[in-house]
Amino acid sequence: MEPPHRPVLVEETLDALALRPGGCYVDATFGRGGHAAAILERLGPAGSLLSLDRDPAAEEWAKRRFRHDARFQFARARFSRLSQVLAERGWNGRVDGILLDLGVSSPQLDDPARGFSFLRDGSLDMRMDPTCGDSAAAWLDKVSEKELAQVLVEFGEERFHRRIARAIATARQRAPVATTARLAEIVSAAVPAREPGKHPATRTFQAIRIAVNDELGELQALLPQAVQALVPGGRLAVISFHSLEDRAVKRFIQRQARGRELPLDLPVTGSPEGVTLRRIGRAIRPSAREIAQNPRARSAVLRAAEHLG
Repeated sequence: MEPPHRPVLVEETLDALALRPGGCYVDATFGRGGHAAAILERLGPAGSLLSLDRDPAAEEWAKRRFRHDARFQFARARFSRLSQVLAERGWNGRVDGILLDLGVSSPQLDDPARGFSFLRDGSLDMRMDPTCGDSAAAWLDKVSEKELAQVLVEFGEERFHRRIARAIATARQRAPVATTARLAEIVSAAVPAREPGKHPATRTFQAIRIAVNDELGELQALLPQAVQALVPGGRLAVISFHSLEDRAVKRFIQRQARGRELPLDLPVTGSPEGVTLRRIGRAIRPSAREIAQNPRARSAVLRAAEHLG
């Protein structure tokens, strides 16, 4: 059995959710259940927790870890299907809190067979659900050089996106780019300058992973569903690990807190229409102590909001 996954910002997340012992909660990114376990510790006998994850390994872990806890349910599903999953259980509009811990989990990174990391050689897969869709290798084999360059700059914020895309396109003419080590080698050779303390393939791996799993599309589809699922006063807590995710979450909360935008010359009285969320505090980042204990927490950002009904 895998070692327990170390979740980030646990106490801060529980505080942001304002957990009630008898409440109904959703952990839409189960991973290996670190946050789920912490939520269950705070819930009473009448509380309920539903966890979602598209990774079959997460499903197996959930069955083993929480099979004896009647308060816990698991659904293997993309979190963009949240409304459907909740409707099947009669939970829509009844949820007291929703947690999203975005990105790839440590067990996924640490398993060479999953192909998420350049630190260990393995098959270039990168799918969060390895039973569905194209692997990263298959995607790289057919994506155009122009589209690949766009993905690298948009999802990886890679300044050498054109050089890298050209190098990959050239290399795949000789043989498919099928392993993490080969992709990392191609990128390293194409990048003329190094960022201190960062492997030259870091941004490329991130960008390809986001594209293969449609991570930003999934997030954009989920956020409105999360608002609809919450009871008045229910909380949404989102942990992001890179600027693209965090920016999307921040802007969504801002839009929902601002309400419907009207023409500047239109006189308006009363409160703005369409306001659905109230921001809870400022963005929270891990303490120096947590980062020392878990270096992967260093880029985490927690944002929270309350549903106004």
